[in-house]
Amino acid sequence: MASWREVVESASEFAAQVRRSFESHKHKTIATLRKDGSPRVSGIEAYIVADELWFGSMPGAVKARDLQRDPRFALHGPPVLLSVDGSATSTGDTKLSGYAVEVTDRDQITPMLAARGFGPDAFRESHFFKADIREVVLTQFEGSAMVIDLWRPGLGLHRLKGA
Repeated sequence: MASWREVVESASEFAAQVRRSFESHKHKTIATLRKDGSPRVSGIEAYIVADELWFGSMPGAVKARDLQRDPRFALHGPPVLLSVDGSATSTGDTKLSGYAVEVTDRDQITPMLAARGFGPDAFRESHFFKADIREVVLTQFEGSAMVIDLWRPGLGLHRLKGA
């Protein structure tokens, strides 16, 4: 399982850029797979806590049921927003994908909740997942050039730069 720690240890500067972009806004978008295999897109909050990327959902939510049935997901952080003149107004566009690993052990959940300012009994009925990260992509602009940095476990960082 590739945790956030592996991203940091493999490409620390990239991980710091991704984290700044990812945490620049509270809300993200997650894509899961419905029972028939078609995609479902939902709003979500996701947090990097210690060495893990965590996300959750309300009890019985369809995205939680999707992930329990098929753990593949794609998570999109805040997008690059362009101003009227075409200049980037954000720190980058972050996408992560992988497998959601449901965590039901309160001994694992409690420290994550505490780091977010909640007590050990908060969200008792909610679903919590850690990400087994398979890909991290950060898209940014350097001047007028689009730069795409791609990280995968065991392969490290690869950069694509357009004009």
